[in-house]
Amino acid sequence: MPTPWVLHVDLDQFVAAVEILRRPELAGLPVVVGGHGDPTERGVVSTASYEAREYGVGSGMPLRVAARKLPGAAVFLPVDAPAYTAASNAVMDTLRDTVAVVEVLGWDEAFLGIDTDDPESAAQSVQAAVLDATALHCSIGIGDNKLRAKIATGFGKPRGIFRLTANNWWQVMGERPADALWGIGGKTAKKLAALDIHTVVELASAPIDMLAATFGPKTGPWLHHLAYGHGARTVSAEPYRARSHSREITFQQDVADWGRLAAEVRDLATRVAADIAAEHRPAIRVALKVRYAPFDTHTTSASLTEPTSDPCELADAAATLVDRLDHDRKVRLIGVRLEMVPSGDAT
Repeated sequence: MPTPWVLHVDLDQFVAAVEILRRPELAGLPVVVGGHGDPTERGVVSTASYEAREYGVGSGMPLRVAARKLPGAAVFLPVDAPAYTAASNAVMDTLRDTVAVVEVLGWDEAFLGIDTDDPESAAQSVQAAVLDATALHCSIGIGDNKLRAKIATGFGKPRGIFRLTANNWWQVMGERPADALWGIGGKTAKKLAALDIHTVVELASAPIDMLAATFGPKTGPWLHHLAYGHGARTVSAEPYRARSHSREITFQQDVADWGRLAAEVRDLATRVAADIAAEHRPAIRVALKVRYAPFDTHTTSASLTEPTSDPCELADAAATLVDRLDHDRKVRLIGVRLEMVPSGDAT
């Protein structure tokens, strides 16, 4: 019987690539997509082309910082979500036309479950199909589970293919930093560093009870699990359903008027309430995101007494969280997130 494999398909510089397809004259230039496309305004980078990344520009960076890093030939473009959604749909439809099971992860990536004795040839066929149908390039990671396939993709970029399995896990990953593991971010990496754990192999060698004491009885063992490259193998074609919806607003000038901020929070909460109502899944938790000037971000949240989709109740709950914020500081961004009941549990 053919061997089951997981392929992770990741579109290269997706948003920038879609823009370059629409404007071929931008090929080879540092292209940054974010906000309204004006680097003098507040906003963050959504995607940067590889040429822009060579100057240290990356997703989430303030546009003004990106502009200072880039040469005069750089091009800034506004976000065009409908165009990216259309391109993404075309890619995912192409993937579904293959013999693989397709699990969509987002705009620009998906897992494929496929049984084959030659996963590299299968990956090449997928790359060719996507390119032929959409003119977009992708990189593909091959793994014996989702975690390894996802990590493998990074070694294949751009436009490449890389295989990562139990056979070469320690050779490839052992001496890499702990945050090279999918699921470990900067904050967790700092906590690990405080325990003198810096690499994947050091994490794998750490006592589980020590990790549990630091990170909790579930997260600690899970981190140990990650270090060995263990992960889920099953690829599901079930449609992705979001766990939450959110909206936020970036102010072009810092705001110190907390009456205005409370009103903005209520408005955002009402708009997000409409988003979750469309999914027929009530909210069970409300969260508030604030970015103080100049760029200090915090979140606070609270569970609701019972699930609700009522926009007035959700606006009240979000506004209550405003009292937790530091009213002596100016604000450059405010956002509201509503977490919904798990898919299948809605009534």
